[in-house]
Amino acid sequence: MTIAAAVPGAAGLFGGSITTPARADDGDTLPEYAPVPAHALGPVPNAQGYYVGRIRGNLFWITDTNYQAMFLTTRDGVVLVDAPPTLGHNLLRAVRDVTKANGMPNKITHLIYSHSHADHIGASAILGKHVLRIGHSETHALLKRDRDPNRPLPTQTFDDRFVLEVGGERLELAHHGPNHSPDNIYIYAPGHKALMLVDVFFPGWVPFKNLAMSESVPAWLEAHDVAMQYPWQTLIGGHLGRLGSRTDAEIQKTYLSDLDTAVRNAIETVDPSPYVDKYGPSGNSWAVFKTYLDAVARRAADPVAAKYTGKLAGADVYTADHAATLLESLRINAALLGPFGIHP
Repeated sequence: MTIAAAVPGAAGLFGGSITTPARADDGDTLPEYAPVPAHALGPVPNAQGYYVGRIRGNLFWITDTNYQAMFLTTRDGVVLVDAPPTLGHNLLRAVRDVTKANGMPNKITHLIYSHSHADHIGASAILGKHVLRIGHSETHALLKRDRDPNRPLPTQTFDDRFVLEVGGERLELAHHGPNHSPDNIYIYAPGHKALMLVDVFFPGWVPFKNLAMSESVPAWLEAHDVAMQYPWQTLIGGHLGRLGSRTDAEIQKTYLSDLDTAVRNAIETVDPSPYVDKYGPSGNSWAVFKTYLDAVARRAADPVAAKYTGKLAGADVYTADHAATLLESLRINAALLGPFGIHP
């Protein structure tokens, strides 16, 4: 069977081209997860695997239910923000759909990179050589290191802030320090009260695995508060199938706060003695730490996952991973070492 046929939204995720043999035991060996709450789902993609919609005025978004991009149509051309490879050529189709309907030029003149990661800008090359690509200076450095032909270097870079004005429209780009990645920026459309901030908020869902695989967990957590200082009404998070609201953002902040409290409590209450007694005599320190840390993460995750299952999609999928990641961050960044603190 094809993956695209078996999984809703997979046509966009896998380009509709990957097949895998059917196996009778798949249903018996794969885990069962809670149903995705209806409020976490977005619009249904069209036959070509994408949905394009208006945010406000001439600002639009496109999704394949797994990734998102944003674009602004102007009298002087189209400004695209990000080019996820799972959307690929559907980006061009969406732009043609919209500009044909609103009478604007369909030429993409500018591409803004939210950050360097290939899953968000890996289709940049399909736009050709003559698009003005804009990104943070660190994005330029990272892409120069990666040498990926599908992610051409930005032609215009900035360090702190950059204002792009095209055809009577305005986008304000800002770097407030590292968060998910060293170069991840905030893209604000003041005339449309919309903020695009990728890999920080996941409206209707818990974050992706290990707190979005963020390179700095403390900075990623701080980015939530920075984002809330913008007067946005609509959030484009870069992932999944729908837009976000300020209520969505507050729910995620509360989820993370509950998880932080649970991890801190578990650090203080899980006794390491059984793991030390079992593996210590053989000198297997890694086994001691693995079993102890796994136990702390499980104790922290279980009540939080139970509380948010049915409220945030994927709470039963990723909360244990988030707890383990937050635990390590608290240990090494906040010096919450529990029983492995300063020896008396």
